Amino acid sequence: MTDAFLAHLHDLLDPVGEIATRAMFGGHGVYLDGELIGIVMEQALYLKVDAETRLHFEAAGCEPYVYLGQAEPITMSYWSVPESSLESAQAMRPWAELARAAAQRAGRGR
Repeated sequence: MTDAFLAHLHDLLDPVGEIATRAMFGGHGVYLDGELIGIVMEQALYLKVDAETRLHFEAAGCEPYVYLGQAEPITMSYWSVPESSLESAQAMRPWAELARAAAQRAGRGR
């Protein structure tokens, strides 16, 4: 994980809200206004999805983060983002908002 990549994510997400990144699970958690909206694993950003937002990510050709569990692969509720979203804060905003909404619903038990 390079500090430059994390700094770039801060630049992309700062216009959306207060951003924090913290080391966790061999990567970093990405927090927006205190909500865990994403993870950074292997130099890639994955944002929180749920049943209401997954179709947006699927339509954009994104894929879920999958890691190898003890017995089988485990698919997480965090999906990659379109490459174009990493180019500007404006391009990232709709994806960050989808992730924030999914994180908020998960926090409310929905």
